[in-house]
Amino acid sequence: MSRNAKINTLLLLVVAALAVLPLVLGLGDHKEEPFAGADAEAETAITEIAPDYEPWFSPLYEPASGEIESALFALQAALGAGVLAYYFGLRKGRRQGEVRAGEKTPVAASGNE
Repeated sequence: MSRNAKINTLLLLVVAALAVLPLVLGLGDHKEEPFAGADAEAETAITEIAPDYEPWFSPLYEPASGEIESALFALQAALGAGVLAYYFGLRKGRRQGEVRAGEKTPVAASGNE
């Protein structure tokens, strides 16, 4: 196994552990909604500290349900991943093209024409 393959395998195991360990260890069982987002956690903390707090802004669009909100977030993440993948693929392709162009050496002109 090459060094890169070992590093990639190790990174995949770390990512899998980060995803699975909170579920296995029950790190959220004491909460009503264990996997609520940071916005909901912040809103709860603010209302506990200052119950009469009024937000400065209101959302431009409020989805009808949590499922629609999750779907829009997933769509946003997918579009961002697509843009990043396109950019890195384009960079790699250009770099490979430059290497291939550098490998082609011009044929020296001979005087036997």
